[in-house]
Amino acid sequence: MRIWLVGAAALALALSGCGLKSGSPMVDDVKPGSVGKGEPLHGASLTVTSKNFSENIILGQMIGLIFKAAGAEVLDRTNLPGSISAREAIRQGQADAMYEYTGTAWITYLGHSKPITNPLKQWEAVRDADRKNGVTWLPQSTLNNTYALAISRKNNAKYHLKTLSDVAALSKKNPSAVTICVENEFASRDDGLPGMEKAYGMPIPAANIKKMDAGIVYTQVSKSDSCLLGEVFTTDGRIKAMDLDVLEDNKHFFPNYNAAPVIHTPTFEKYPVIASLLDPLSARLTTEVAQTLNAKVDVDGDDPHEVAKDWLVAEGFIKTG
Repeated sequence: MRIWLVGAAALALALSGCGLKSGSPMVDDVKPGSVGKGEPLHGASLTVTSKNFSENIILGQMIGLIFKAAGAEVLDRTNLPGSISAREAIRQGQADAMYEYTGTAWITYLGHSKPITNPLKQWEAVRDADRKNGVTWLPQSTLNNTYALAISRKNNAKYHLKTLSDVAALSKKNPSAVTICVENEFASRDDGLPGMEKAYGMPIPAANIKKMDAGIVYTQVSKSDSCLLGEVFTTDGRIKAMDLDVLEDNKHFFPNYNAAPVIHTPTFEKYPVIASLLDPLSARLTTEVAQTLNAKVDVDGDDPHEVAKDWLVAEGFIKTG
């Protein structure tokens, strides 16, 4: 979900300077498992990319490893600075494939102010609108990296909160109880705290809102009494690691940010078999799977490439040589 943006100068550097002239070949000795049998990409030379946060890097590595197992030569250009640089790499054909998020495309790239509540309809709208940009969207996963509020299980033993409507009810019954830690951006965005308060009838006194860096939010909610609730991303590995309960957005206020493969259209037209390689992967990717894999990187300190490969092998998608 995270919308990492870069300015024009940084974008130009990423596309014409070191950003997209760097990269390294994937040299893993991997073979087809449940996908890629017969090596249908033999002779192809493909470039994978990603944004520069753990989850998207892991997903980019998965695409590259599956392409490699299917016989392609793969150049790894993951970890680009920001959403826009990775997006432009796909659109301009300087990279062939990555995982993108439907909400990011609908709101940031395609310029719509209101999300579509139904996840499938939003994906369909993005798929159809992006055709003119030379971007092909393959079917989405249920992995949804969107905003949420979380509470520590220790504190929730007292309040028994399950939904954001429960929070709204508590804020009216006991306003002093509802303290919340958020990032500065979330505190001011219409699709963040102000919009959520309005949608749920949840007025939170300004003195009860504490602004801080994202990483600190998780720690404060988990280990201190300064924040009953905190802004989180639903696929963040720290949710499980820090024993947090994510509250249901029962009014579907927050946009859907489902991950789906996006392919440079001329590449897909040349290698339509890419769909049969990546569709099974997307079908297996869930929010819970993402939490587990993200935790291996962000909590345990593991390498995203190895995390991606180990999971693909364990799931049977590929085999090691």
